[in-house]
Amino acid sequence: MAEDAAAAGAPAGDPARRSPALRARYRRILRFAARHLVVLWWFELALPRVGLASLGARGRTARLTRLARGFHALAVELGGLMIKVGQFLSSRLDVLPPEITKELEGLQDEVPAVPFGELRALAEAELGMPLERAYAWIEETPIAAASLGQAHRALLHERDAAETGIAQAVVKVQRPGIGDVVDVDLAALRRVGGWLRRVRLVADRVDVPALVEEFAGTSLEEIDYLHEAASAERFAADFAGDARVESPEVVWERTTRRVLTLADVAAIKITDVAALRAAGIDPAEVAHAFAAVMFDQLFVHGRFHADPHPGNLFVTPSDSEAVAAGAPPWRLTFIDFGMMGEVPAGTRAGLRSLLIAAAARDGAGLVAAMRELGGLLPTADTNELERAMTLAFARFGGMGFAELREVDPRQFRQFAAEFGDLMRTMPFQLPEDLLLVIRAMGLTSGVCSALDPAFNLWDAVEPYAGRLLRDERGGIARAAIDEVVETASVLARLPRRIDRALARLEDGRIATRSPEVERRLGRVERMLGRVVSAVLFVGLLVGGAVLREPDPVLGGWLMAASALPGLHAMLGGLLDRRG
Repeated sequence: MAEDAAAAGAPAGDPARRSPALRARYRRILRFAARHLVVLWWFELALPRVGLASLGARGRTARLTRLARGFHALAVELGGLMIKVGQFLSSRLDVLPPEITKELEGLQDEVPAVPFGELRALAEAELGMPLERAYAWIEETPIAAASLGQAHRALLHERDAAETGIAQAVVKVQRPGIGDVVDVDLAALRRVGGWLRRVRLVADRVDVPALVEEFAGTSLEEIDYLHEAASAERFAADFAGDARVESPEVVWERTTRRVLTLADVAAIKITDVAALRAAGIDPAEVAHAFAAVMFDQLFVHGRFHADPHPGNLFVTPSDSEAVAAGAPPWRLTFIDFGMMGEVPAGTRAGLRSLLIAAAARDGAGLVAAMRELGGLLPTADTNELERAMTLAFARFGGMGFAELREVDPRQFRQFAAEFGDLMRTMPFQLPEDLLLVIRAMGLTSGVCSALDPAFNLWDAVEPYAGRLLRDERGGIARAAIDEVVETASVLARLPRRIDRALARLEDGRIATRSPEVERRLGRVERMLGRVVSAVLFVGLLVGGAVLREPDPVLGGWLMAASALPGLHAMLGGLLDRRG
């Protein structure tokens, strides 16, 4: 039934109608979402409305875990964009409970390889020539296979190698039909987002359609290899004068939207500690250099590699001639620029404000910084949030970096758990650019800890945090001056405002506003509406029963009409519809 309803609502031009397989995929995703939404609606909304909230809460952890495991299995089976959806959801600690994010964090973007014959046809159509003409040799067994594409090693013809300076290459080819699959998956996600937008319990805390569009933008960029090639060149330009870093060159003559050819720069995997030591490279030095390079991307260049997991990072030893010429003994090599992030000026300013407010343990300042970063929904009760944030940060807010290094790690874990609970109960929703920053920093910390168990992220972040606090309009000194000016301005206006307030008080024109009171009044209004519906239901039903014998038609109509107010009286308030 849910399946039929899901498909019936698809617009005529929806990609789900392009083929039976895509239509079945579209219906499958919506059927899964509809089934679990009904379960969540019953336990999280219906039961609490009839005084059975404790019953609904009793099995919440198990229900959420089953939901996450069910989606995990669905994503692995369907592949395509569903794998990316799971990975995206696993990073949404701001809006999803840990039962879901923990289950999905291990979702791997690996699927069975596409037969090379199918890839050959697509690549030749894209490049406009046979593969034998495009490459001197291409290995049919992929070196990596993912849900959106797969990579093969290749050699360029001598003429092309002479022109480009590249002989060994890696060719990435999209999976055949992945564009249609992505369209279908995004259409299904937008439909589910529309459903959730109408559930007030969700809509008050999460702008689901906005989340879907953020994800859609990132996904569409990831399947555009021209975008990835341009990102690779921008990354190379950012580090053109930095001998610590290298990235693969793009072979533009063999690159299209669905085929990407890059120089093969594979070397020692960054977390292969044994291989690093065998090459005479200290893993601890690699950890500190990698952290420094990532912070350079964030706070200096404003663009950063958003997926720096070990599979996308190599350490490349320099040859003896290069070292003799002054080159460093090894370089960090980044690959795969499909997921890149930016730190726009507004985000930089918001992060700066956040650090200043946290250092001062200023709850109001923290909330203002979050709003500046775009992390608060309009429904946020800022007074309650300010108090909560002040309590949450009081434990660490006044400590400097040196003091923070001495804190027991168990306290950080406890704080992280408490803060995660706070974020899930408050109307937070972190913007995509900030989420990518958090994701990149999490991966950076993990890689550095694997290289050096004694690695301390505070040692790496300290100089960059100081730079962030000093940049843009004079740093802390300017912030202090701004604060003094603002305070003086308030004091100058204070007598007049007090006089106006007293005059309004004398006239009886003072009005107060409380979000909690407004919510309670809203519930009272809705309850009164249901009472009116109940009265109408009883009146129509009794009237219809009385008139049914003398006038069966009119009596029947009245009894049938009583169903509408009856449903509203019983179900009204369970779902609040947005206009």
